[in-house]
Amino acid sequence: MTQHADTFFIESAQRTITLEGAAISALSGALDHSFAEACRHIMSTAGRVVVTGMGKSGHIAGKVAATLASTGSPAFFVHPGEASHGDMGMITRDDCVIALSNSGSTSEIMTLLPLIKRLNIPLIAITGDPQSDLALAANAHLLAAIDTEACPLNLAPTASTTAALVIGDALAIATLEARGFTAEEFAFSHPGGALGKRLLLRVADVMVQQVEMPSVTPSATVAEALYEMTQKGLGMTTVVSEQKELKGVFTDGDLRRVVENKIDLQGCKVATVMTENAHTVSRDMLAAEAMGLMERHRISALVVVDESKHTHVVGVLTLLALLKAGIS
Repeated sequence: MTQHADTFFIESAQRTITLEGAAISALSGALDHSFAEACRHIMSTAGRVVVTGMGKSGHIAGKVAATLASTGSPAFFVHPGEASHGDMGMITRDDCVIALSNSGSTSEIMTLLPLIKRLNIPLIAITGDPQSDLALAANAHLLAAIDTEACPLNLAPTASTTAALVIGDALAIATLEARGFTAEEFAFSHPGGALGKRLLLRVADVMVQQVEMPSVTPSATVAEALYEMTQKGLGMTTVVSEQKELKGVFTDGDLRRVVENKIDLQGCKVATVMTENAHTVSRDMLAAEAMGLMERHRISALVVVDESKHTHVVGVLTLLALLKAGIS
């Protein structure tokens, strides 16, 4: 096998990146009212956005469908070859179709055109030829033309598929913004990932509550507070009235100051050495937001209070619990 220097591979990669970057840059100037029309078709679709393409365009179509589905436009991919053998039944009169074909004349897609027209549903075409049969048949045509493929033979779909992918992403983001799609809605489409955890998990989901929550009354001694901290293992305890009203917290830091000042643990009341102005959060606060609060104040625990009674204690949220839940 012929051996090549590192510079050969690096220069080849740089050439590919430059060519594909130029193809993407040219797309912006080609946008016109057809793009806005395509967005309106997607947003007015009562059913699903059906994305189709053959070969390499099919792989791009699958990604475009996935991006649309995760950003508020329910979508799925249909293989055009399979559509001709039964899968056409997946497309209904409430749907719209996005067809990707660089040439605009892919036979498997052209076979579907009469069926799409018979359903009388919108057809959005992404092609590299504005005069192709697919482009002319579409309700909205999006031009993804390129000067040359990154392939030195100008054969393997490279720059053309990149251009089609960018157009698909542009459709997804434009419709996302027009709908006012929120981060929380995005997280509902990604519940299993780290992003979903950050956006969906709330304080109530991870806080310590009821018998597991460390709690003493203001009349308790420091020794009793220390015992409660040791039993519950959170490095702190809430100090609450008989009615569960928050009076303060007693933390490891407060204990260090007690020891440094040689205060009698048995005789000293916790109310005299506790931290009175404890940081609190509500049960409905996002866990990621609570994490940010801890980071800003350099603390490892927050007291959770009832939303309607801001001093009524219902739980404790710790940094360790957030980390274990995947919030970082």
